[in-house]
Amino acid sequence: MSRKHDRQGDVLILKTKVDAVPPGAKKVELEQNRVVLAHGEVTGHAHVIEKDAATLFETPDGNRYLTVHRVTSLKHEEHAAVKIEPGTYEVIRQVEYTPEEIRRVAD
Repeated sequence: MSRKHDRQGDVLILKTKVDAVPPGAKKVELEQNRVVLAHGEVTGHAHVIEKDAATLFETPDGNRYLTVHRVTSLKHEEHAAVKIEPGTYEVIRQVEYTPEEIRRVAD
């Protein structure tokens, strides 16, 4: 049985119920020859996957989807690596509420 979600810091990946990325989503370009799911706002570190293991897409409204082609790891300098199975995932950045605003969690 595969897991339905994984979390690494402020990044959550949810296994989608569909096998394909939504129509209209565009491929996100590699950064430094790797797939970057998110950048840390405080440290500058990034949540990354090897370039040949997955493809990241973004819809016009900013939702992100990850297609994982083979078993791989989500890596970050300050977190333990997370094993990810092949499939399609939605990538969500955790947010937090403050009286001033709702903002992304700074990792």
